[in-house]
Amino acid sequence: MHDKYISPLSERYAGKEMQYIFSPDKKFKTWRRLWIALAKAEKELGLNISSEQIEELEKFKDDINFEVAKEREKIVRHDVMSHVYAYGVQCPKAKGIIHLGATSCYVGDNTDIILMDEALKLVRVKLVNVMYKLSRFALKYRDLPTLAFTHFQPAQPVTVGKRASLWLNDLLIDYEDLCYVISGLKLRGCKGTTGTQASFYELFEKDDFKVKKLDKLVAQYMGYNSCYAVSGQTYSRKIDSRVLNVLAGIAQSAHKFSNDIRLLAHLKEIEEPFEKDQIGSSAMAYKRNPMRSERMASLSNFLISDALNPMIVASTQWFERTLDDSANKRLSIPEGFLAVDGILNLYLNILDGIVVYPKVIEKRLGAELPFMATENIMMAAVKAGGDRQELHEKIRKLSMEAGRVVKEEGKENNLLELIAADKSFNLSIDELKREMDASKYTGRSSKQVTEFIEEYIEPVLEEYKDKLGMDVRIDV
Repeated sequence: MHDKYISPLSERYAGKEMQYIFSPDKKFKTWRRLWIALAKAEKELGLNISSEQIEELEKFKDDINFEVAKEREKIVRHDVMSHVYAYGVQCPKAKGIIHLGATSCYVGDNTDIILMDEALKLVRVKLVNVMYKLSRFALKYRDLPTLAFTHFQPAQPVTVGKRASLWLNDLLIDYEDLCYVISGLKLRGCKGTTGTQASFYELFEKDDFKVKKLDKLVAQYMGYNSCYAVSGQTYSRKIDSRVLNVLAGIAQSAHKFSNDIRLLAHLKEIEEPFEKDQIGSSAMAYKRNPMRSERMASLSNFLISDALNPMIVASTQWFERTLDDSANKRLSIPEGFLAVDGILNLYLNILDGIVVYPKVIEKRLGAELPFMATENIMMAAVKAGGDRQELHEKIRKLSMEAGRVVKEEGKENNLLELIAADKSFNLSIDELKREMDASKYTGRSSKQVTEFIEEYIEPVLEEYKDKLGMDVRIDV
């Protein structure tokens, strides 16, 4: 169809699995699972519900009669009651006990928690796959020296793998936050219209034990250990804020990575994949624009700003609930997950085909290395009989002169030649060139990468070893 708006998040960016989690089919099937869980729990606690009624509910749990619900909603203007009616049409024996004692938030809010839980776990699998690919990249290039930058000015060398470990460490923080949020999720349970459980208190003739047990049974039937101890009509909207914040954290890490890749592409040191027939620019045929990284940055900006939505919703709710959360939640939560799915798909795709140019890296580092080697050169000259204070002043002046030659005359760095020509250093050009081994200036970079991955990343990867190796094809 080409005559109405379709979100690019579903059309272009997010994967099928994530789209399904937030689909109407998944939502309404989860509603029915919750109604079945409620009926089973109520039967177990002594209400007049038969096995035959539950069997009928089970029979149609995955057969959503959407058209019946849609037509009913035109009349009653209530989505939950429309689906209660539609389910009852299919289950005439059980229609009288569907949604017994419950409020709309029983299915609505519990479903929201369940869907976010499933979506978070999918995000975690993709995040771990990104960590896997990035850790392999870091290990592969842990020994390749490269020019480091602070303030985007040349700084002491690191290695390509060490730089990658910074990206990886950000993802490890995200992974830990993600696990914490997942571990803390609970169902809203059966709390009634204002969270007092009044309807169930009457239904079970003021039996406290049964009312409390109902929450536990429903949670168990839905695969959860517990429910939140208290709620209003809804679960606290701070939960939505917590969930979107962890997604926004992933977006922050991905954006940082995409920035670095784009800057490195400008330097011609590292590039994202570029298809054989891909066109970088309609006017400039030679261009190799970092489109995947730019798209990652763009989606990350969207997700970071989207995290503000549940903050506003949580802070502006009144008393036990107001409905000004509803439209916002319908947009901000699913779209936040679709956006992070698209971001992680791009991250995976970039790492699958990332290209490193060692010769360019070596050339750029070599042009700056004489400046960084001045301390070592000065120490060698002192050992050869020179005066440290005198040599320091001379090497400072020679460095300024070499910098002038590079910047004003556009020539190669000639610092080594200038030093060799100064007899007070007593060092030949060959002796000076021996100080140009870049590995002398990268410190423990290589070992840091190995130790970090072995201690912190490998245990995570081991836990998900059966789910590693995810490849994602991106249509440019």
